[in-house]
Formats: sequence, structure tokens, C-alpha cells
Amino acid sequence: MTHQPDDRLIVALDVPHAVAGLELANKLGDAVSFYKIGLGMLTGGGLALANELKQEHGKRIFLDMKLFDIGATVEAAVRGLAQFDLDFLTVHGDPHVVRAAKEGAAGSNLKILGVTILTSLDRADLDAALIQPGDLADLVHTRAARAFDAGADGVIASPQEAAAIRALPEAAGKLIVTPGVRPAGAALGDQKRVATPAQAVRDGVDHIVVGRPIWQAADPKTAAQAILAEMSA
Repeated sequence: MTHQPDDRLIVALDVPHAVAGLELANKLGDAVSFYKIGLGMLTGGGLALANELKQEHGKRIFLDMKLFDIGATVEAAVRGLAQFDLDFLTVHGDPHVVRAAKEGAAGSNLKILGVTILTSLDRADLDAALIQPGDLADLVHTRAARAFDAGADGVIASPQEAAAIRALPEAAGKLIVTPGVRPAGAALGDQKRVATPAQAVRDGVDHIVVGRPIWQAADPKTAAQAILAEMSA
């Protein structure tokens, strides 16, 4: 019987180019079945790597592009990306963006995830961006509900908001994908709102996204397996 890897762990390939990404994926081997490829690698062969990992290695792929534009442009961009047969794509959670992305993804299996508020931001950052006053968590819950109403298949949210989003009536059957997860004892890096893998699972998260604690580890595969063990416990 072949072991089916736990796809609740998504490893962020936040490395400079596709060659380094493929090297890391080879090191992780069968321990990891789901990878995130973001904007930072777009000019470094990110789409080609996404295609190779999906088609030749059977991995699931989360394309983290956080698209934001007028509806027609978002729809066109998503339609183009949907032809690669990838799994998740992020767009900003604004209802007009989500609706357009769902139009572009029509007929494919690509799931559209709305970004509520980036996990590296705090209230001071929102003030600087002229985002309406109010508690950050409340704004995240409202944005999540509106993204779901607009048709999002899921949302990206920090661990701190996951439990409250999972409790929303609109969240039934929807995905919650959480960056800002750090194994117990790991450095926080640039994330301001964090939790451990076990806590994220308890709070109703479907997938956690982990980057640095895995790819900066002396032995990335062992680091990934430890996170998976922590989630399962």
C-alpha cells in the first residue's frame, strides 16, 4: 500500500528560482505533496516549475499571485492560469475581484482563495493604507464573509482569525488556508500574527503554509515531517 502524503501541509517555495525550487522539492521527496509558488519566483521560472511539479511529479500546486485589478483583467489572467491545471490561486478578497476570478476559472478545477488582510500587516499598516477604522480581526471576518458571498472557494487568513472565520455561516464547505504558522519554538520572521500547526488545525484550518522553518532547516525533510507529526497530534 503506497503512503498518501498529508496534503494539509503546503510548503512555500520562496526561493529565488525554479532550479532551487526543484532541488528543495527533491529533498522533501514523498514527505510533501503540496507546494506554493508565489510572485517572488514568477520571473525565475515559477510557472514552469509549477507545471513540472504538477505534471511530472504529481504534486498539488498553490499559485500565490494575489491578483488585484479591474474585473475584465482579473478574469483574463485567471482564465490563462486555469489552463495549467493547478489547484489553488489567490486573489485579493474584494468581491469584484473574486467574482471575476471565478468567471475566469469556470470549467476548471482551480480553486479561488480570497486574501482577507495580509498576515504581515497590523492596524498601523491599515491606517497608512486608508483602510476603514476598526478591530483588525473584525475586518478580516467581514472581508472573509464577503469573499465567500462573492463565490470564493476559500480564504487566506492568519491563525488568529481562523476559528472565527470557521464559525461564519458563509464558511460552510469553504477552505481556510493559513500562512503565519510556525512550529513551536521557531523564529517568527516578518509575521506578526502566528500560531503553531497543532493550534491551526484545532481552529478549523484546512491547510497550513510553511516556508522558512522548512527550507532554512539543515534537513528540510525532517523539518517537514516534524510539522506533519505536530499537526496529526
